[in-house]
Amino acid sequence: MPGTPLRVAIVGGGIGGLSAALALTRRGLRVTVYERAPALGEIGAGVFIFPNSLRHLERMGLGPALARVGAKVGPASRYLRMDGSVVGPIVTTDSAGWNGFYGMHRADLLDALAAALPEGVVRTGHLCTDLSQGDGTARLAFANGATARADVVIAADGIHSALQRHVVAPAPPEYSGSRAYRGLVPRDRLPAWRDEAHQVWMGDGKHFMVFPVRGGALLNYVGFVPTRDETVESWSAVGDRDELAAAFAGWDAPVTALLSKVETCFWWGLYDRPPLPAWTSGRLALLGDAAHPMLPHLGQGANQAVEDGVALAVLLEGCGPDDVPAALDRYAAFRRARTDTVQAEARRNGLRYDSRTGSLEERDREIAATGRFRRRLYDYDVEAAATAIRDGGAMPAALEAALA
Repeated sequence: MPGTPLRVAIVGGGIGGLSAALALTRRGLRVTVYERAPALGEIGAGVFIFPNSLRHLERMGLGPALARVGAKVGPASRYLRMDGSVVGPIVTTDSAGWNGFYGMHRADLLDALAAALPEGVVRTGHLCTDLSQGDGTARLAFANGATARADVVIAADGIHSALQRHVVAPAPPEYSGSRAYRGLVPRDRLPAWRDEAHQVWMGDGKHFMVFPVRGGALLNYVGFVPTRDETVESWSAVGDRDELAAAFAGWDAPVTALLSKVETCFWWGLYDRPPLPAWTSGRLALLGDAAHPMLPHLGQGANQAVEDGVALAVLLEGCGPDDVPAALDRYAAFRRARTDTVQAEARRNGLRYDSRTGSLEERDREIAATGRFRRRLYDYDVEAAATAIRDGGAMPAALEAALA
């Protein structure tokens, strides 16, 4: 029927899948999210919501909810050497002075996204086992025996995406050689801690960062440590708190003070992938970590997934079923230049933080120069850029500059 909204099936109910669902429903598409777990939930701890995604979540009406559960990160943020000497500030605003960004617990962000969706959009207990395409639709099969048809399928099922094999040949992700220890410490156990601050201490082959979450009530810490053996990627593997403390023994007093308060911690191996040769196949598109998994050294993984969803919503709006493959190809061509750049910079930033890019003086100069990159990163408005592309015009010069 002419004018009937497209049916969109999103596989994966994480941050990327739910934010894409919000962006798509906002533009009138019929969306169903299929999540394999029996209930929505996020493991892990902190995540940043930077200006380049925050502006879009606020446009979707999430501003008050994020303000309630997030912790503002502001101008007290800074880079330091392992002994506590200050290297420089961490950029927390875009060029227009967008008012900082949030540190958030992943579970809080997921809850806010889920609460904003219409009832019935999310279906839990649906592990996708197969995808086929033909006769103008895509068909999904699930382990519970259910099936579904859709005009568009979005794979938002992470770095180990089950649907990625329908787009590119299967290949394992690449191990970075680093293990990350993470956890949460109540803010009131560290009364001297700087408020609203994201702080990064950089040392020889390792680094340590802290930022607030859950309205500032908790401090999220992550210690990045090199490993000789490949470490499994897991958000829930229990780490050795004594091993973590030993890795940062003798560092700046705030680091060792925080580690003295740690009771339990978790660790996970850090993986990414080189840019994929394709993101789409017919009616199927990859999104977020399924398309462009990146190391956490820019904090952009969730933010780029939000951008993906916004771009898809703009480019699919007004399409009929026959228009879908071409629209998805436009999405991939539009997004790849930006995510390739962010993936590469995340790798380079990890080397900087671990003091592997030359002398300390060279490292510090590079860190200072990354402020310009971060402002361009935060300035980018993916909704405006995608709208310009959809409407057949050139991308505005300011947005083109922010893309790099």
